[in-house]
Amino acid sequence: MLVEIPDLDVIFGLILAFIGGLFTLFVYSKLKSISASNEQTKQDSERLEFYERQLIDLKIKLDAIDLENLSFSQETPQNIVKNEEKPVQVVEKQVQVVPEQVPVPARVERTPNMSSGDIVEAVLRLITDRSRTSRDIQITLGKSREHISRTMKKMSDDGLVQRNTNAKPYSYSITQNGLSRLSGSGGTPQTIAPQTS
Repeated sequence: MLVEIPDLDVIFGLILAFIGGLFTLFVYSKLKSISASNEQTKQDSERLEFYERQLIDLKIKLDAIDLENLSFSQETPQNIVKNEEKPVQVVEKQVQVVPEQVPVPARVERTPNMSSGDIVEAVLRLITDRSRTSRDIQITLGKSREHISRTMKKMSDDGLVQRNTNAKPYSYSITQNGLSRLSGSGGTPQTIAPQTS
C-alpha cells in the first residue's frame, strides 16, 4: 500500500492555521475575561459609592447628636442643689365602694316593613336635600345592601334618581321626575332616623 505524502508547503500551512486558531482563541478568552472584570469592577465601584454615601450620612447624624449632647451639657447648671428628703406624712382615707350602675341602652326600633312604593318615597325624601350614597341610604333605612342596590337601579332606570358615576362610591341625586312623584304622592314628608343594630 502506497501512502502519498503531501507537499511540505501544505503541511506547514495546516500547522500555521492550527496555531493561528489557538492564538485567536487565547486572545478572545483574555479579552472576554477583561471585559467581564470591567463590568464587575463597575458594579463594585457603584456599590462602594453607595456605602460611602451611607457612611457619610451616618457620620453627619452622629456629629449632630454629639453637638446636641454638648449643647445640652453646657445648658445644665453646674451648681445642682441636691434634693433633700423630707419626711412625708401618710394620710389614710376611707374609701367607699360605690356599685356602678350599668346604663341600659335605649331600644332602637327598626322601620316597619315597607312596600316598594314606600321605600321609593322614603329614598326620594332622603335625597331631596342632598345627594347620598347607597351606603348612606342603606344605613338610614336599615335595609340590606342588595335591597337598596336593586331599588336604586330600578329608580335610576325609571328616571327618578340620577347616578353620579364621576366618583366612587356612586352618589344618587333626585331628578325632576322624582320631585314630581314625591309631590304627587301627597304624603307628608317624614324624617327617618338612622337605624343601628
